[in-house]
Amino acid sequence: MKTAKLTLLLCFVTLLSFGNVSTKEKEALKDLYNSTNGALWRTTWDLNSPVKDWHGVVVKDDKVIELNLEFNNLRGKIPESIGDLVYLKHINFFRNKISGGLPSTIKSLKSLVTLNVAFNMLNAPLPNEIGDLESLRTLKLFMNTIDGEIPSTIGQLTNLNTLELYNNQLSGELPSTVGDLVNLQEMLLSSNKFSGKLPASIANAKDLKVISVFDNNFFGTLPNSICSLTKLEELVLSDNAFYGNLPNGMASLTNLKVLLIGNNDFKGELVQLKNQLPNLKQFDFVNISSQGTIVTLDTEDDN
Repeated sequence: MKTAKLTLLLCFVTLLSFGNVSTKEKEALKDLYNSTNGALWRTTWDLNSPVKDWHGVVVKDDKVIELNLEFNNLRGKIPESIGDLVYLKHINFFRNKISGGLPSTIKSLKSLVTLNVAFNMLNAPLPNEIGDLESLRTLKLFMNTIDGEIPSTIGQLTNLNTLELYNNQLSGELPSTVGDLVNLQEMLLSSNKFSGKLPASIANAKDLKVISVFDNNFFGTLPNSICSLTKLEELVLSDNAFYGNLPNGMASLTNLKVLLIGNNDFKGELVQLKNQLPNLKQFDFVNISSQGTIVTLDTEDDN
């Protein structure tokens, strides 16, 4: 009888220590700890303490819903078992030294709203499974060395507001499925190796306020459909290989505050645009030498 009571007491103590966070979730967290050299994190975890007390882990209703481990010296790769944290809403691994890529198992994170692995050392292509993150609103992967193309499945992220992929090694054409991002407001793709034309379908993303694609290899004329993006406030196309006349309807973009189109081969009376766009505060259409200073809108994210 005493043995049975002791066993029950030990079970009760264990329950108090760890709550009801599932074994599968706890193991996934331990995998993350081990695969990113957790012993050397700036703020490490005591794996014997309650999960809710682990630095950067937010638990609600006995479920892990957030991982906030920015500036924490994570070194290594994101483990496949990250996909077992199925209740996650926010992942913030900003400014660490995570390498490799996003594992395909992220497709299981159906509740994920924010994914920020910016300013790391990611160097693998984006997985097609990224399109399965149906709740995602913010995707920040800037300042890595991600290569390959943006998968066409990106268009499945119909709740996405913010797409920040600048300063990587992404190449190929921008998939036409970006036009399916009907809630997108900011698309920052500068300083990559994109080529081809801007797809006309981009105009379907009616809520776009910022498009920044400077310092790439885009070419051709701008699609006329871009003139229907009447909410645009910033359009940054500098340092590409665009050419020809700007669309006649550019004057309809009356909310534009920033228009940077220099270092391309645009033709026509470009200077007149300044008078046609009443809210324009920053305008550059000059082609300068490669030694010149390029104006950029992208700033380091400190969130």
